Order: sequence, then C-alpha cells, then structure tokens
Amino acid sequence: MSKRKSAGLRSASPPWSVPFVVADVPETGKRVELTAETPIRAAIAATGGLVELPRFEAAFDLTQHGRGGVHVVGRVQADVVQNCVVTLEPLTSHIDEEVDLVFQPSGEPTPAAEEVAAEGVDTDEPPEVLQDGKIDLGALATEFLLLGIDPYPRREGVSFDAPPAGDPASHPFAALAALKKDPER
Repeated sequence: MSKRKSAGLRSASPPWSVPFVVADVPETGKRVELTAETPIRAAIAATGGLVELPRFEAAFDLTQHGRGGVHVVGRVQADVVQNCVVTLEPLTSHIDEEVDLVFQPSGEPTPAAEEVAAEGVDTDEPPEVLQDGKIDLGALATEFLLLGIDPYPRREGVSFDAPPAGDPASHPFAALAALKKDPER
C-alpha cells in the first residue's frame, strides 16, 4: 500500500479544490500549473497543523490513458513553517514531492501489465478511480503536500536528552506521586 493511502483527504472536504474534467485533456496532453492563494494556504496550514504555509505550488502534466482515463505526472512544492518538536521554535522546511498516478473511470478494466509498462507507468499501484469524470488537482496537490511534511520536525543540531532510566524523577508520574505523599494536600 502506498504512503498516499494514509493521507485521509478522501472523505473530508478538501481545503483546496481545483476540479478538472478528464474529457478536456487533448490527445497532445495538458499542463496545469496551480498556485494556492493566501486564504487557501491558511486553510491548508490549519488542516496540516502548520504554523504557516508561505508558498504552495503544483504543476501537473495530464495525458490520456486508455478509455476515459488520465495519467497525471507532476510535482508539488511548498515552504512550510512548523514548530520544532524539541524547542517549539518555528522552523521552515521545503517540500518537493513527485506525483505519478493513473486515474480511470470506475468499472473500467485495468489495462494489461504490458500496456501499462509500455506507457511507462508504475504497475505497483492500482489506478485511482475518477469521480464523475473529474479529478480534483487541488485536493491531489494538498494530499501530496501533507504526506511530504515531516511529522516530527527538529531544528538542525538540536537533540532531546531524556533523563537517565534509573532516576526515579524520570518516571512520567513522579510529580503526581510526590503530590499524593504530601499530607497537606
């Protein structure tokens, strides 16, 4: 299963929606470049638990794939500001995620492995299902952005030093135990 399956944007309403009708992809293909505006970036930052999302862009090349399908290849790039998990100070990082997916109408038979290999498409992943003949490029870009974010950002050179394991004060409930022993409480 790809890491993409864990993004969780499938059931929720995406903060950025840019629907594209697959039937509008010409035989020569179509390039679509997207730049998220400030309110959209703020909504995505809130969804992803980010301090800020100063820049978010995506570029996709769409080509026809089989009967009614589309092959989407592109790149999602962003600058994200998160809090360091050790110091809690803001930390900026750059996201650069590649996108390479095939979308097909539901009920369409999956192309033979030889046909898919001839088109240069990764055969490890089954095709995504088109929704009403459309793909939402904004939601797709957001999904790849959120998957590219480091869940535990740490400022370079910073480390967390845990107390020694044998130290009774290092026990997570040591402060509560001390309160319980205090007769004045």
